[in-house]
Amino acid sequence: MSRPPTFIPPSCARPRALHTERGDFAVLDAVPRTPPRGTVLLLPGYTGSKEDFIALLEPLAGAGYRAVTVDGRGQYESDGPDRQEAYSQGELARDVLAQTAALGLGDGAVDLLGHSLGGQIARAAVLLDPAPFRSLTLMSSGPAEVVEAQRTKLRILGDALTTMTMDDVWAAMRALDPPADADTDGEDLRRRWLAHRPAQLIATGRQLAAEPDRVAELAATGLPVHVISGERDDVWPVPRLDGMAVRLGAHRTRIEGAEHSPNTDRPKATAAALVSFWDGL
Repeated sequence: MSRPPTFIPPSCARPRALHTERGDFAVLDAVPRTPPRGTVLLLPGYTGSKEDFIALLEPLAGAGYRAVTVDGRGQYESDGPDRQEAYSQGELARDVLAQTAALGLGDGAVDLLGHSLGGQIARAAVLLDPAPFRSLTLMSSGPAEVVEAQRTKLRILGDALTTMTMDDVWAAMRALDPPADADTDGEDLRRRWLAHRPAQLIATGRQLAAEPDRVAELAATGLPVHVISGERDDVWPVPRLDGMAVRLGAHRTRIEGAEHSPNTDRPKATAAALVSFWDGL
């Protein structure tokens, strides 16, 4: 679980609803003071939310990029149904295409970034239609299913979500994985967790545990790709991310001192690496 340093957006970002043909999505929309050099759509990972990118918003806007970070359907402040089939990867990918269209920028104008689960959803969106995107950044998001230890955790969590309340599951998770950062308000994390739809968590957890390798399909699109991660990762081993980057002919960045969430572990270094990639396109 990514633990943002705060749930309060910076002054450059405003919370709003992004109205799309597939419904409304809660976003933080960070706009630079000068005309944007580019627009980035950021997708959070499993159990996460748009707030996972809060620490990136000021440096991205300061570099001239508009950054729109979104809660997917059934995540935190975006509504969603209680049916697991509504959260198939194809449905979530079509949501991303609708979100991109709602930005109103035309083809080839949006840099798409997905963290972890968000990266696999972003990849699925690109494979449905690469035309709206200028580039794809896969942040700590691997080529196929997560490692066995993570698959076991996902199976246990999925089973718990079918038999326990969200409150009870939260209490159990906190006992097993207490917050490492005392500055993060535990009540904010709890409120975010309780707002997630259990069906979304169950369905996307199963996706992470069974995702096929689609690297060759992505490479065939010809879209510029950036693979960025921390120097350690317990969800997809870093050598596996390195190999994916080679197969994609992708730009590759490792953020020193970061683990699975460089967006929260080392946000300034991560933002600088992202801007360097986008500036070079």
